[in-house]
Amino acid sequence: MWVYECHKMDFTKAGKLESQNEVQQPQQPTKGTSFFRTCFNGLNALSGVGILSIPYALAQGGWLSLLLLFLVAVLCWYTGLLLRRCMDTHPLIKTYPDIVEFLILEGDNLDKLFPNTAFKVAGLKIRGKQAFVMLTSLIVLPTTWLKSLALLAYVSAGGVLASFILVICIFWVGAVDKVGFHENDSVLNWKGMPIAISMFAFCYCGHAVFPTLCSSMKDRIKFSKVLLVCFITSTINYGSMAVMGYLMFGEHLKSQVTLNLPIKKMSTKIAIYTTLINPLTKYAIITAPITTAIEETSLFRNSRSLSILIRTALVISTVIVALTIPFFGYVMAFIGSFLSVTASMLLPCLCYLKLNKAARKMGLELIIIVAILVAGLFIGVVGTFTSIKQIVNHL
Repeated sequence: MWVYECHKMDFTKAGKLESQNEVQQPQQPTKGTSFFRTCFNGLNALSGVGILSIPYALAQGGWLSLLLLFLVAVLCWYTGLLLRRCMDTHPLIKTYPDIVEFLILEGDNLDKLFPNTAFKVAGLKIRGKQAFVMLTSLIVLPTTWLKSLALLAYVSAGGVLASFILVICIFWVGAVDKVGFHENDSVLNWKGMPIAISMFAFCYCGHAVFPTLCSSMKDRIKFSKVLLVCFITSTINYGSMAVMGYLMFGEHLKSQVTLNLPIKKMSTKIAIYTTLINPLTKYAIITAPITTAIEETSLFRNSRSLSILIRTALVISTVIVALTIPFFGYVMAFIGSFLSVTASMLLPCLCYLKLNKAARKMGLELIIIVAILVAGLFIGVVGTFTSIKQIVNHL
């Protein structure tokens, strides 16, 4: 009898647990970010300020370096898949990809639109690019206070649209405003190849954001499809901009293609104003992994005031760096070769090999991963040395 009662109690408890699970399960799909919103966030992270300098990168390496753009895209897509496989047991990858670049970009383009602008702060006169960098940081700051990636998806949609409008404007300048697509310069330039491939790597440095995006999804199984959509779309956008910009201006390309455009044309003004929107839409999504990681290690992780303070401090730190080293192209190359290669190529491969014993056995997968590691190390060492040398020379 006692045994019967025990079994009866066990079945009763099991029934209660099953009924509780049945009640709770329908609530799960309502939480998290949808597939399309995650695509917007992912595209916004990948289609960053690199689109402005992709023609300059092509000019540095020559026409054949365009093949390296597609190669880097494939490698980074693959490492994104590796990161997806091991991210459940691996902490968020933390890096500093586009952040400083956003502020330098704003300073350069606003200074082109409104030259000789200045204002006073506490008796100090601040003028030119420095003034616009500081002004931009104040405009960007409120967007960093948003925590919900579902809400940020609306902001990201604006960033994705801005990137496509920018490409259309560049085409309009060449085709309609009679700048033309007549330049036909170097096929291959070995001397500029380190800068070119470093800048290509910069364009695909969204890996620091991927774990955050994946964790926020309603259905994490679909994240591999998100990666495919984001990489194909952004690569088409990058490739189009690179080819058009190089055909228009050739070896005369500046670090940002917008600085080459004829200022009096309406299409140029639309392109620059569209460029100015980018930091407002991308800054928050790029800083999300950094701010989240800092807040999770804090004793006051649920404090809204502390969260705002941390995010404000991050913006201030990037302003200081942007004012100190305002060389857009070389800073992009340094970030691409050092930080981006580390986060986008090296860490995902090393993480996957450490967590997956089967991947360490000799086979095609191991050969591919080792090849990516070797390529990443080469790009990292050569690109970092070259970009630092350029920055030091200009300082």
